[in-house]
Amino acid sequence: MKKTLLAAALALGFAGVAQAETSVTLYGILDGGIGYQQIKGDGFKTRKTGMINGVQSGNRWGLRGTEDLGNGLQAVFQLESGFDLGTGNSAQGGRLFGRQATLGLRSDAWGQLDLGRQSNIGSKYFGAIDPFAQGFGQANIGTTFGSVNTVRWDNMVMYQTPSFSGFQFGVGYSFNTNGAQRSSLEIDDVVDLSEGDRNNRGITTGIRYANGPLAVALSYEQEKLGATDVSVRAYQIGAAYDFEVVKVSAAFGQTRNGMFGAGIGSLDGSIDLSPADGATLDGLKYNQYLVGLSAPLGAGKILASWQMADPRSNPDVAPDADLDKMQVYSLGYTYDLSKRTNVYVFGSYAKDVNFLEGVKSTYAGVGLRHRF
Repeated sequence: MKKTLLAAALALGFAGVAQAETSVTLYGILDGGIGYQQIKGDGFKTRKTGMINGVQSGNRWGLRGTEDLGNGLQAVFQLESGFDLGTGNSAQGGRLFGRQATLGLRSDAWGQLDLGRQSNIGSKYFGAIDPFAQGFGQANIGTTFGSVNTVRWDNMVMYQTPSFSGFQFGVGYSFNTNGAQRSSLEIDDVVDLSEGDRNNRGITTGIRYANGPLAVALSYEQEKLGATDVSVRAYQIGAAYDFEVVKVSAAFGQTRNGMFGAGIGSLDGSIDLSPADGATLDGLKYNQYLVGLSAPLGAGKILASWQMADPRSNPDVAPDADLDKMQVYSLGYTYDLSKRTNVYVFGSYAKDVNFLEGVKSTYAGVGLRHRF
């Protein structure tokens, strides 16, 4: 009888331990190679040949953890740090966990709630649409669809539903997209010094369907710039279908009052390639298009895409600007050496970069990627 009671007590004890089970995983990606980049236009040319890194996937290391709270509920966290493989320096402006820093709750029944720095919904849902999986530099879908190019916002609260027969919905709100949230400032009788809301506030939402060979994504992003009271908005819809012998992709979107990201930036920051010389782009409107494919070839995969950003209206600061359609042509190939290591080669050519007539960008390279 005593042995039975002792066994029962031990079983209950171990059940309690199992209920509070915690797991932490260390993971990362190392990506480096050799490449060539050149951007040239009327009166200037900038180029470099040498080491490239973070091309197929950004270099990173991270910690991912869960704790079982019982009744199907888990506490979850993810800390992810980006870095430059060539120099060892931190990326994302020097942040320790610049790629992601979130804490949340997850349930198979009601979904997941995350708090902290994280990517927007569009970036999460459009990776399955882009043949280059949001990698490979200017071949990335984000060159034209800037709002889905791993846009990361600080101070974000995000909720995502579970997947219902392939459907999933997500919504997020950032109290300040870049940096610590600031208090409002109102000074009586000193109108010139009254700043009001000094935060850039972000809204992101979207829905996706992923079931079998079909993937569809729709998202909307908005960032209200507190200093100017301008709201940059973007929506996009895309789909991909895997025929096994080839996977085809297509996407359409529109961005208004600015650009999420800078399109194609200069190689070292010495030349401003933004429309209207970097001024506020309120009034700018442009459509985005993508057609792409990927196909297995041996132990590897061929990747190809065409992108276009078509300006429909000029920014208010430059109503007479002559903005041209930016087009990007990209081709790549990846080859798996193992489940964790692959090599890749790619080339991408863009003309009328960031709507600037005659500005061309060429980017090509070969590299090695390892995941752990």
